[in-house]
Amino acid sequence: MKPTALKALSAAAILMLAGATTAAPTLVQDVRVFDGERVHERRSVLFDKGVIVDADYRGPAPGDARVVNGAGRTLLPGLIDAHTHAFRHAELPVLFGVTTQVDMFTEVGMMKKAKGEMAQGGNHRHADLFSAGTLVTGPNGHGTQFGIPIPTITGPEQAQAFVDARIAEGSDFIKIVVEGGHGFKPLDLPTARAVIAAAHKRGKLAVVHIGNELDARAVLEAGADGLVHLFPGESADAEGLARLAASRGAFVIPTFAVLESMAAYRGDDLLANPAFAGLLDKDAQAPLKARYGTKVRPALLVAPKLVTAALVKAGVPVLAGTDAGNPGTQYGISMHRELAALVEAGLTPAQALAAATSAPARAFRLGQRGRIAKGYKADLLLVEGNPAADIRATRQIVEVWKDGESAKSLLDAQRRKVAQAVQAEGKPLALPADGRISQFSEQRLASPFGMGWGPSTDSFAGGKSTVKLAVQPALPDGQVPLAIEAKVEPGLPFAWAGVAFMPGTQPMQSVNLSGVQAVRFKARGDGKTYQMIAMSQGVQIPGAKAFTAGPEWLDVTIPFSDLKGIDPAAITMLGFNAGPQPGDYRFEIADVRLLQR
Repeated sequence: MKPTALKALSAAAILMLAGATTAAPTLVQDVRVFDGERVHERRSVLFDKGVIVDADYRGPAPGDARVVNGAGRTLLPGLIDAHTHAFRHAELPVLFGVTTQVDMFTEVGMMKKAKGEMAQGGNHRHADLFSAGTLVTGPNGHGTQFGIPIPTITGPEQAQAFVDARIAEGSDFIKIVVEGGHGFKPLDLPTARAVIAAAHKRGKLAVVHIGNELDARAVLEAGADGLVHLFPGESADAEGLARLAASRGAFVIPTFAVLESMAAYRGDDLLANPAFAGLLDKDAQAPLKARYGTKVRPALLVAPKLVTAALVKAGVPVLAGTDAGNPGTQYGISMHRELAALVEAGLTPAQALAAATSAPARAFRLGQRGRIAKGYKADLLLVEGNPAADIRATRQIVEVWKDGESAKSLLDAQRRKVAQAVQAEGKPLALPADGRISQFSEQRLASPFGMGWGPSTDSFAGGKSTVKLAVQPALPDGQVPLAIEAKVEPGLPFAWAGVAFMPGTQPMQSVNLSGVQAVRFKARGDGKTYQMIAMSQGVQIPGAKAFTAGPEWLDVTIPFSDLKGIDPAAITMLGFNAGPQPGDYRFEIADVRLLQR
């Protein structure tokens, strides 16, 4: 029998094994194939609803197969984002070709729900999820600031029980945080070392979040399987760190997308691609537009670029991960910036593609995914052009398949949804002639629009700070001041207490204030420093500007442009807060106005 006939019989057998309930087969013909490691010109790939039947199919198209023209195109394994925080927007990753997410910290209930979807099959709308669940951190450590009560660890003697509890919850691997600074208490190295050993005892990977080169070296020497970040900086002993990682058999996820956010740097604007922008509404675009840093400092990217280049040269696996869920990132779409950043750091385009496919599948032991090979999951991405020559070709998406099912209908539905949302967006809110939003009286803390004013504290994040609001006698101009007496308690890195103005008719509903140039108000108080903050839709970190409230009334003007990362067209809250330093505070505000452009 001819080899071609043998291959056709083999393909038929796999199709039968896939089960009678699967959809008709799909054949992508005459396509360039990146199989997860290398490029093959002009192949045909046959898959059914879930399984790659033949990665080099040479027989006639099955009679019931859908045939897709691959000429001039490249077929890739579905992309794997090796570092996300999968709290929301579960519908987005697949739309951008990300069919698997490796989650570094999410709420346990959400993790279990995602795993349940995977176990039941038919999870075509959402990326598969492999998760650390609850991260390993100490009291007041990084990871405790998000308003989700989580268990913490205080010493090495707790390590095994802590790890076992995470595994019982469903964690696929163990993620440890040793970074301090920014008000966070770092996890000590003996405890981190004990957790690594406890994870290995149970056959689990132990990966570590670090914030500097010293900690990176320490945890690699302690046996960490991987670093889930590199660190910002202007210099590093790149070759020494790479040699250490290579000697320990570790992998590294640089996460350039979030490092660029820290540097307030935008490598390129993904939203300039109309096809990409058309898949994200205002809420989804907001985090991508935001930045952690307030001043552009591209020099902070020197160290991670040097280290990444050295890692590749030393043969250390480099994985593509975006840290999506943070300002400057968004699920799915940010992978395409991450790939470009890896190439800018010294990877070839083919190495960058491997970093987003076969490399994370191998490093995190994800089974038969991340490759285009017989018997592997039919998670696939078809793009125009050749991303192995020009990495930005990954942005020219033709079609995505998740478990063998096309995402075309999902893409079309999302485009319609976003188009309708854009059409429904109103014009900037009409403000009162004087712009005044403070209408304080003994009866109520009113405003000309929105829900008005009310107390705001860190209690929703587990804090214990308190505040009392009290109107004061009117000023000579008739304006009624509001006194804010705050007691900021220790226990959170970003503790606060103050007063908030909600411009929407419901809590945290966004309002278009793009016609506003600045906020002006009067302030006086105990001489301490306070903050005016603003929140906008889709952004988790507020924009903030400090002001000092002295014993005499002072006119304060804060331009919206000073509130970095905030979209004036989608404002959800304005606030005046004491904190984060613990203590007793008292200040007054009056005559709060929105100055129009």
